[in-house]
Amino acid sequence: MSLPPTPMHYSPTDPGFEASSGADLIGSQSALIDRIRLCFGVDQESFARDALAPIEAYAGFVHLLPATPDNYFRQPGGLLQLGLEVAFYALQGTDAHIFSGQSTISTRRQLEPRWRHATFIGGLCCELHRALASLIVVDADGNEWPAYLTPLATWLAERRVERYFVRWRAQAPEARSLGLFALPHVVQSAVLQNLSAGNTVIVPHLLASVGGLPVYREPNVLDSLVRRSLALVIDRNLKASADRYGSPQFGSHLERYLVDALRRLASAESAWVPNREKSRVWYGTDGLFLLWPQCAADAQSLLEADQLPGIPKSADTVLDLLLAAGVAEPCDSSRNTWLIKPPGAKGPLDAIKLTSPAILWSGPEASPRALDGTLVTSLEPTRVMAAAAAPAPPPSQRGQVSLLEAVAPDTAAAVSPPSNAPARVSPAVEEAAAASIALKAPMRLNPAVRDALGSIVATLNSDARTAAACTVATGIFVPLAELERRGLQPALAMRALGDLRMLVHADANRPPTVSRDFGGAITVGLIVDPRFVTGLDLATFAIPESPQA
Repeated sequence: MSLPPTPMHYSPTDPGFEASSGADLIGSQSALIDRIRLCFGVDQESFARDALAPIEAYAGFVHLLPATPDNYFRQPGGLLQLGLEVAFYALQGTDAHIFSGQSTISTRRQLEPRWRHATFIGGLCCELHRALASLIVVDADGNEWPAYLTPLATWLAERRVERYFVRWRAQAPEARSLGLFALPHVVQSAVLQNLSAGNTVIVPHLLASVGGLPVYREPNVLDSLVRRSLALVIDRNLKASADRYGSPQFGSHLERYLVDALRRLASAESAWVPNREKSRVWYGTDGLFLLWPQCAADAQSLLEADQLPGIPKSADTVLDLLLAAGVAEPCDSSRNTWLIKPPGAKGPLDAIKLTSPAILWSGPEASPRALDGTLVTSLEPTRVMAAAAAPAPPPSQRGQVSLLEAVAPDTAAAVSPPSNAPARVSPAVEEAAAASIALKAPMRLNPAVRDALGSIVATLNSDARTAAACTVATGIFVPLAELERRGLQPALAMRALGDLRMLVHADANRPPTVSRDFGGAITVGLIVDPRFVTGLDLATFAIPESPQA
């Protein structure tokens, strides 16, 4: 006869967490909630309905749970504070962005408040998945909180629990999509119904952001704001906690952004199409390889364009993060990179090896066909490859500023002008660098303007007959119609570019627009200072003598 199971009591050495009331939870974050109230800029009734209600529901669901066991926001109430801070900065960032840019003014006037509300909710719930995937909550008798069924505060009240304890799951994978199952406990159906009024995109973009899912055919501006704000908040918390707690594990939040950058490059960049001539990605029977540090420079440039803080500038540091996350695997105990010899290569190339092709190609798109042969070689390189020797532009030349300046432009400091002094590099490196034309704008440029102008400038790398801009004597001519095609109001672009002195025009007292022949028709447009574009020979332009700031 078997004995009845002995009740499992939690070790008394763990003090656990006190089952605080909802009022105490909200009161502990009163200062931050007051800042959110000011940022919303609505009456008390509207704030209570649109912001305070989801805040209270979110606090009831996560209670005093930490965000991580031993890293950022690891203190009691860390997950609550993380959500509120991201929500605040994401909401603040909406002031510098245009949603529904292709809609009429009256339609945008109706949708903008809904976009701001949805962005706030997306920031609040961006890490909601952690309560389901990363930890287990138990009471003193070992009874587990059914996280999918009820908020933690409700479960504690129903069972009259005075203290509860957290057990962290070992090597729990990040599963952001689980946040969608917890979202109904925070956001009522009536809120989603209101957000969907008059449009079909706000709710899908919100759910995609909370669940970490892609949105096809159009950029998810809401998710972009939330991602930037999350990176800012985590980066600031890590720096602050270094003084209070010793040495937290810096960089642990960056793996998701690095992997996301690799996937975006693999799906959008022609240089990342595998197994093509001069490709950065090679896939053979012995694995998937990325040329290094070229791929690191591409990922760093992409993430810096996203205005994410804390992105390492060293390719070695990026590789260390990928190795620690299990994304890449080292060659041996003394060498992290591999030597490969792709077909047509003049010699061996340095590369990193990813642990699985699914890291780059997952979801509906299938992995490409691997080469029939192997890529790894034991031959030592006889010379430094020119592409590998080309360093990424230093931050000072990219006008980098912190994300806080991007989401809160009123606090932004002046950005130094790009240097015109030519770098002392070899002709081979100059030729490689000149092969790619790209926008090099100050980081405090409105992100919507940056994205639209950057995509226009990038067309200069293709056939001149299909390019969306052209070079003129004093700079790059950008038709206003191309800005409008990308959902950007020309007046906004002129104001943003003019404030940073990125435009060239003869009379500062008149509008900066000019008319010229473009594609066989007289077209109105702007002339962008060529010093804000990389890959051009500045000696061929009649650049104004006055410095551009």
